[in-house]
Order: sequence, then C-alpha cells, then structure tokens
Amino acid sequence: MRGRLGVVLSGACAAVLLAACSVGPGSGRPAVPDDAAQPQQQDPAPPANGTPPTPTPGTAQTEAAGASPHPYLGMWVTSDGHIRQELLPSGRYDEARGDRQSAYTGSYRIIGDRIDYIDDTGFTADGTFDGDILHHGGYVFYREGSGAHRRAEEGRR
Repeated sequence: MRGRLGVVLSGACAAVLLAACSVGPGSGRPAVPDDAAQPQQQDPAPPANGTPPTPTPGTAQTEAAGASPHPYLGMWVTSDGHIRQELLPSGRYDEARGDRQSAYTGSYRIIGDRIDYIDDTGFTADGTFDGDILHHGGYVFYREGSGAHRRAEEGRR
C-alpha cells in the first residue's frame, strides 16, 4: 500500500509542476484567472458635448507594446489645482489633495464614459467623463493642460 501511495503522490506532484510550468509569461496563457486580473479599460463612448478627449502621450510600456493608451489616462485636476488625480495605465489611480501626496489610492475601471473607483480602504465612487471634463464626487475635474482646464482656470481669475 505504501508503494502505491508514493507513486500516486509522485504523479500528482508531477501534474501540479507541469501545470505550473505551462502558464504565465511566454506561455500564451494567463498565470491568474481572467476575473482576478486588473480592471480593464474599454474604449470610451463619444462625449455628450461632442468634443473628443485630448489624447494622452503614450507610456513607454504601451508604446513598446504597440498599443495606444486609453484616452482618459493621465492627470485630472480641479480648477483650483487643489485635487489632482492621476489615472495610471495599470488600472490604478493616485489622488493628491493640497500638499498631501497620495491622499487616496486605489483601482479604477472605465466603461464607455463612466469610471468606477474602489480605493484601497474599500470605499467606492464613480464619475462620468465628458470630453476633457470629469464629474466625480461632486467635483469637476479637467484634463490637465486641456482647453477646458485653461478656460476653468481663467474663469477663476
């Protein structure tokens, strides 16, 4: 009985080892289930105001892969610059408030012109893009450096 158990266990270990070696980088198969992957961004719907979003310069990672970055990636700021939220290509965001860097961090998912957030404490929020404007949490954010941002800054003067 002991001999058969050893053969069965050796076979099971070999199967586990073979399965582990056949997934991951270079195998064409993911190392984690699809539902455990980072949030995926999808192409946005046309903005309601008819103004397309300003393209964001590509990152080295997306340029190397030959993929264009999602048009909503980049820095979004309130007109007074107090809140600054960066949407990163990894599906993460980093929000600064005043002098407090990384005040809020978490993940996001974009579907059409809607963004859903979940911060690292579990708090959830959402927002809506309209070209270079993002409505989120009662605030209006502007793509940093866009025409909408410049107009908002001028309106504050």
